[in-house]
Amino acid sequence: LLKAIEEKTFYPFGSDRQVSSDFQLIAGTVRDLRQLVAEGKFREDLYARINLWTFTLPGLRQRQEDIEPNLDYEVERHASLTGDSVRFNTEARRAWLAFATSPQATWRGNFRELSASVTRMATFATSGRITLDVVEDEINRLRYNWQESRPSALTQLLGAEAENIDLFDRMQLEHVIAICRQAKSLSAAGRQLFDVSRQGKASVNDADRLRKYLARFGLTWEALQDQHSSS
Repeated sequence: LLKAIEEKTFYPFGSDRQVSSDFQLIAGTVRDLRQLVAEGKFREDLYARINLWTFTLPGLRQRQEDIEPNLDYEVERHASLTGDSVRFNTEARRAWLAFATSPQATWRGNFRELSASVTRMATFATSGRITLDVVEDEINRLRYNWQESRPSALTQLLGAEAENIDLFDRMQLEHVIAICRQAKSLSAAGRQLFDVSRQGKASVNDADRLRKYLARFGLTWEALQDQHSSS
């Protein structure tokens, strides 16, 4: 990939003949590439080459002004795909938008989840009209879905940044957080977590070791306790 970007030449998969291509690369990711470079998990030279411009695209929950126009778009798209015209009753549309832009609406699936919501309502519409009853049923469904997938402790602490942590580290960190929340002090948690490796050492500082581990992920003992007491 780096050769293709720099020299505009590459070998197509399965071919022994080099071809050229004049292109502009647009790349997207949910991972923190800077962190991966620092950890040696992503090539620094490749990152330097592709990181010309960086844009952060917020999720649907942070882009409430996009909800209403996308609602209209999805209704029209459904009609185009199925050949059936569908419209909201005035009060039904008002009720759905009020919920969709409220703090209760997490929209973890972003626009795909909004599209699915519209598809369900359009499917249950009677005579091409989405009524208040249909909207209320959909709101209850969304509430149920979001409650069933309650954010993990790590997600509650780090938000979207939790998705930038490898599964291996995430599983381990979740367990560490659980132990920290049960322990009475940082030292007590450290003794439990490092019970084996601390044996035979002339000098141990479990609290400092645990503090440094948490800091790798932008966490502190105090933050764990504050979040736990408020949940």
